Amino acid sequence: MSQDVQPSPIVLVQQLQALSQTGLTYAQDAYDIKRYESLREIATKLMTQLLEMEPHVVLGRVYCAQQGYATPKVDTRGVIIRDNKVLLVREADDGGWSLPGGWVDVGDSPSGAVCREVWEETGLEVISKRLIGVWDRNQHDHPPYPWHVYKLFFHCEEAGGELRTSDEATDVAFFSLDDLPELSLTRVVPEEIFTSVRIIQEGSAPWCD
Repeated sequence: MSQDVQPSPIVLVQQLQALSQTGLTYAQDAYDIKRYESLREIATKLMTQLLEMEPHVVLGRVYCAQQGYATPKVDTRGVIIRDNKVLLVREADDGGWSLPGGWVDVGDSPSGAVCREVWEETGLEVISKRLIGVWDRNQHDHPPYPWHVYKLFFHCEEAGGELRTSDEATDVAFFSLDDLPELSLTRVVPEEIFTSVRIIQEGSAPWCD
């Protein structure tokens, strides 16, 4: 992001929350702790307005649950192409479609995480061929979200298994790019799918930012 571009409100609130979380991790003085707790409350009120969530949900389930030095979270997505169509899953929580994937767990390698997520959601065993994109979620028209997230996209190739649904994915299917279903925009936006497929087809350099 260039220096003359103003950060969006959601980015500013994410930064406030990160400052409060990191401050509470290291603060020793009782007055400093109070100040960082007040900063967290301000971030909670602002995030509540942006996301239209109840304050106790934002504070209790989202912000107070986080400890330690605040850093971006990491999400992985697998791009699997068959007969010029891309594999998507229908998300159980919102009914939209997304590339299979999810959070990287502690102890996972990024490529290992995407292979695990693809298998859990689709029933396919895949091999991660290469990283094709590192996307900053804040910069690409996703809906507002409490956390700053880096999204890693991998080109994956089928190695076995059979398509099936799961608790997280109520449907699984391949779609052509000119006939994409309604997407779960919290997880993926059209630009990310189109760019990923183009990079795979052209063998071009990965996307960054």
